[in-house]
This record gives sequence, structure tokens and C-alpha cells, in this order.
Amino acid sequence: MKNIFVCAAACLHDTAIDEKLALTHHAWQLLANKTLSFSEDVPVLEITTVSFPDKPVLLAPRAMPKRKLTTPEGIVAFFHAIAHVEFMAIYLAWDIVYRFRGMPEAFYQDWLRVADEEAQHFELIRSHLQAMGCNYGDLPAHGGLWDHARETAHDLLARLALIPRCMEARGLDVTPALIEKFNSVGDEASVALLTRILTDEVGHVERGSYWFKTVCEQQGFEPEAKYQQLITQYYVGGKPKGPFNREMRIIAGFSNAELDWLEKYP
Repeated sequence: MKNIFVCAAACLHDTAIDEKLALTHHAWQLLANKTLSFSEDVPVLEITTVSFPDKPVLLAPRAMPKRKLTTPEGIVAFFHAIAHVEFMAIYLAWDIVYRFRGMPEAFYQDWLRVADEEAQHFELIRSHLQAMGCNYGDLPAHGGLWDHARETAHDLLARLALIPRCMEARGLDVTPALIEKFNSVGDEASVALLTRILTDEVGHVERGSYWFKTVCEQQGFEPEAKYQQLITQYYVGGKPKGPFNREMRIIAGFSNAELDWLEKYP
């Protein structure tokens, strides 16, 4: 299995978690060895055919149990939720590779790297959970994360605006405070884990910004105006609420004008 689109299809349609992780790392190693093929002679199936494991049970956001970080059970639930986000991020990275054809090889290389890093994140968090007596799938998970992929399955600009430049960018806003919270109680393992994820996520959002601007220029759109239009169109409520981490978002490719618009109420 040496074709990136064949690997992507297998990862998206095979429900076995460990096989998905191994294949993701295998594809990244093939790229590193310059033996990965980018031939597009692989049909694109509808996004509704993507398959997920039986566990965790997926619930609507409002049905998710409320737990606080002040209890051991709350900390376990928090990391289970993060594990699910990272697991879904593997799917999202592979899906952008699989679904949007005709892009430069650098595009697919970037998102394969994202898939590999998200798989590493998931493995680290799963081990962290297991050390606390919990396995991924033991608790329910947020069922709405894949909805954005379905909504943007036929529009690359919408996908880039909504996933890396909106949903993933939220991690840049909230994770530093979470790191401080775990640091304040001397939880060095959690601090190290969240710091690693945050560092990589800046790069993921930056790649989203780069390709969003590149495709906008190719299609004749002004990037800042197009970003506003797509977020307003696809994000429930019109746009995300702050506060926003301006420093990290600037590093990740946001302009001051985009951040001014995000911060403007309503």
C-alpha cells in the first residue's frame, strides 16, 4: 500500500483503531523514504461511507455529561474528550487528502504530516488515560465533530476555513489556560502532553492558513473577505466567541484584520 489515496481510503473506511494508527505512520514513513505515490487513479467515495469504531458512543453536545477538572473523574473525562478530538482529527486530515484532488503534492504532504502528528497525539493521550484506569471508548464522546466535514465535503475553501482555521484554532485560544491549570497543581505529565499538542497545533493551523490563502488567490477571492463569508455561512451562531489568543493566531497565519473581525461583537 504505497499510494497516498489508497492509504487515505483505508484509514477512512477501516474501523480498527490500531490498524489506522499504524497505516498513518506507515504512509508518513513512505513519504520520508520518497516511495509514496501520489497517482490519483483512486475513486473518491461519498463522505457518508466513512466508518467509525463502535466505541465511544457518540452523543449530541447537549447530552454530554458535565464534569469538572476539580475531581479525578473530571480529569479522566477531560482527557477522554481530548483523545476523541485528536482521533477525529486523524479522520479530518486524511479526508482532506482523500477528497480534494488536483492539488500540488506539497498539499498532500502537509496534511499527511498533520494526520501523523494527530495520530501521535492520540497515542500519547490514550496512554495517559490508561495510566488513569480508562481506555478510549469507555466514556461517551461529542458526536458533532464530523458534521463539519460533511458540510464542507465539496468545498475545499470552506473545509480549510472551518476546520483548521476555526475549530482547530480554538485550541490555540483555550489550551494555554488549561496548561496553567495543570501546572498549578503540579501535574507535570498533563502539562507536557498539552504543551506538545499545542506546539503542533500551531503548525496545523498555519498550514490551514497557507493553503486557504493560496486557494483563494487561485480562485480570485480576497482571503479576508472570503474567510468572513465562509465562517458566517457555516459556523452555528455566525462566528466563534472569544477571547482569542492573538499572538498564537498571528503565528498561525491569521491577519490582524481577521482577528479584529472575530473580536468584534456581535
